[in-house]
Amino acid sequence: MRYDDMSYDDMRYDDMSYDDMSNSTLRSSSSMSNLLDESGGSSFNRAPPPAPPPPFSFSNAQPGHHKRAESNSNDKDAEIIRTRDPALLAKCDIVVDVGGEFDPKRHRYDHHQRTFAEDFHSLCPEKPWVTKLSSAGLVYLHFGRRLLAQLTKLDEDDREILYGKLYENFVEEVDAIDNGISQYDGEARYAVSTTMSSRVGHLNPRWNSKSQDTEEGFKKAMALVGEEFLDRVDYYQNAWMPARGVVKEAVEARYQVDPSGEVVVFSQGGCPWKEHLFSLEKELQVKVPIKFVLYPDQNGQWRVQCVPAGLNTFQNRLSLLEEWRGVRDAALSELSGIKGCIFVHAGGFIGGNQTQEGALEMARRTLQAAATASPANGSSSSSS
Repeated sequence: MRYDDMSYDDMRYDDMSYDDMSNSTLRSSSSMSNLLDESGGSSFNRAPPPAPPPPFSFSNAQPGHHKRAESNSNDKDAEIIRTRDPALLAKCDIVVDVGGEFDPKRHRYDHHQRTFAEDFHSLCPEKPWVTKLSSAGLVYLHFGRRLLAQLTKLDEDDREILYGKLYENFVEEVDAIDNGISQYDGEARYAVSTTMSSRVGHLNPRWNSKSQDTEEGFKKAMALVGEEFLDRVDYYQNAWMPARGVVKEAVEARYQVDPSGEVVVFSQGGCPWKEHLFSLEKELQVKVPIKFVLYPDQNGQWRVQCVPAGLNTFQNRLSLLEEWRGVRDAALSELSGIKGCIFVHAGGFIGGNQTQEGALEMARRTLQAAATASPANGSSSSSS
């Protein structure tokens, strides 16, 4: 298991479970006045539905929050109505996840009909994602840019990066879960039961509860989804996006660090660098892939970390030398001939030294060994 960029105690893992509480039988609708309609329109006064509303899922709760969040609209206080009644749906300005129609001109955003097979790429060919859209993805695709323009102060180019990042790291998993698309082939090694979709699902009444009223839970779900979405917007805008500049500067200065161009140095630790590094290598047409990153830790010591072969793999482009792995302190310094060594993790993906020069030398020795050794060294995994 690969650890966090800065701490070998903080593990990173992927969402592996399929939450069957959020499936294609779940329904809801949203009524909004004037949303994204420059010509205006009439509001819909709430009427009681003819039958109790059905259970809800993330893909129901997220669109309601997103529409209300548009700060320049009068729709922040608009009513959210959950019903299957066709007569009520016909009066709604916007209908989400029910009704059997996808027609953005009329603000109809259902995905359950047999004829629906859209994904982000099919509707926006410049985008790469091919997961079938749920209503959550449909609403985000059509309204997300405007929402981010109101929530952030980023320029248009950076907003577009953020728009893609939030889909990839927040909304796409909802589309997949709601459409019953597995993240992987074969049996899961373990279950993950704390995804946003599962937390929303747990707010539905229990099967044996005396009350099966879903309205209170739905309101809690909207608040939960909204809080987490805004937290992600804040993080990506104020932490993840600024890191791009740090990584770009380091990549452009890599030949000043080592003539190989395969080592970069961040002057400050804690920077979320992996995604930026991979994208910048493509944008800057880096011919020789970068193998190591160096950065200081909170104690003023230095880390040398291997660049993974990809974002979703525990293999490295080049792992630290096998004979160093699991060795520490003076024993490691004696073995390697490098002063100030602190450790090399048993997985070979990260090491530490008291100085930047020592950490750089650990990277250089590994590069030199790889130049004369078999290619097997570069394929070592960094599992915990």
